[in-house]
Amino acid sequence: MKTPLNQLLVEHRELTRRYFLRSGSAGLVALSSLPLFGEEFQQDPQLQKAIAGLESYFTSLPGFRDVSRGSPKPHSLPLEKRKEVGLTRDTWKLEVIGDPEAPPRLGKSLTAKEKTAFGFQDLMKLAETRAVRFPKVMTCLNIGCPLGMGIWEGVPLRDVIWLTQPRSDLRRVFYYGYHNDDPKQRFQSSLPIGRILEDPYDLPPVILCYKLNGQWLSPQRGAPVRIVMPEGYGFKCIKWLSHMVLSNRSNANDTYGTQNNDVDSPLKTFCATLSFPPVAKPNQPIPVTGWGQVGISGLKKVQFWVHNNAEELPVGDRYFSKAPWRDATILPPPKNWGGDLPESKIPASTIGFDPAGQPKTWPLPLSKIHWAALVPGLPAGEYTFRCRTIDKNGIAQPLPRPFNKSGRATIEQKNLVVKA
Repeated sequence: MKTPLNQLLVEHRELTRRYFLRSGSAGLVALSSLPLFGEEFQQDPQLQKAIAGLESYFTSLPGFRDVSRGSPKPHSLPLEKRKEVGLTRDTWKLEVIGDPEAPPRLGKSLTAKEKTAFGFQDLMKLAETRAVRFPKVMTCLNIGCPLGMGIWEGVPLRDVIWLTQPRSDLRRVFYYGYHNDDPKQRFQSSLPIGRILEDPYDLPPVILCYKLNGQWLSPQRGAPVRIVMPEGYGFKCIKWLSHMVLSNRSNANDTYGTQNNDVDSPLKTFCATLSFPPVAKPNQPIPVTGWGQVGISGLKKVQFWVHNNAEELPVGDRYFSKAPWRDATILPPPKNWGGDLPESKIPASTIGFDPAGQPKTWPLPLSKIHWAALVPGLPAGEYTFRCRTIDKNGIAQPLPRPFNKSGRATIEQKNLVVKA
């Protein structure tokens, strides 16, 4: 009988084998040099139990953490009120206008007054030929844990921008959602027009999103339509979208910009623990699991380090670059993706997946991963456990951007007591 961990490792080795075989002779050389997972790692029942208890890879819609703003929060409004203010699919309209204080040259505006606002049926018409789907982890700039991981579906925002027939003097797009008709509650964000019109570094497009994990967005997730920026934190992915302002301004107008946050910071690569025993017995292996965020610089490794608190920390090594870090194991793609996907399958034509629903690379860009480690047994004492990532550029967390206001990436530390 295969244990959950053994099955994961078998799947991981087979996926890795297929990947390198597709790479030809160079791949065969690389495959022959790959280390095998240790027998102790595979057979430890505590670690197997911890891995079996991990959250699913994709998050069900009710499972997403909610950090919505508003009083009352727009998703809590009664259905009749949501219909009245355009927060249902049959009543939603998006106004796209020029900035009166820094106007671009536009051929037309999309407004409710002129009955030219862009509606949900217009969106679905575009979706017939222009829909895109991509996996993305949703996180908050100031919270060091995921809000949820999903496959987001929508239409490229640029397709709607072009409907206004812009000609020149357009540098930035401001946007916001429904805010109870109270200017003080407005939460807004912005993007440079260049990022909307062109997708750099093989990134997916910024989208007007209407589905998550193959299902219509729920009110809690920003229904009927929200913005999703692939490499952006949650504050760039405004919910309950209602207005867009095309501007010739060069500056951002994000609400977060007034709160000392870096509004142009893309997702960072970092990791944290999920299951960790605060107390362990002497000389017994310690199972640990965790999650990681694959930021804009990718993810190469997850590492851990256990420090004996009776020993002094290195002097002048703020980010512990000289500590004796050890590699953890990044777990392979799951057999069951979770997330309540229709028929439990990856939707067709999802960016990053092949036609059989297998990831083309692993880890997936701008996503999450799970990792596991079996910490060797320790003598009695008090310790500190730390974990970190190494990105594809070989740079260790929290670098290259260690500042919290550009996204959380602080090295997590957990207290550990070893006693009989």
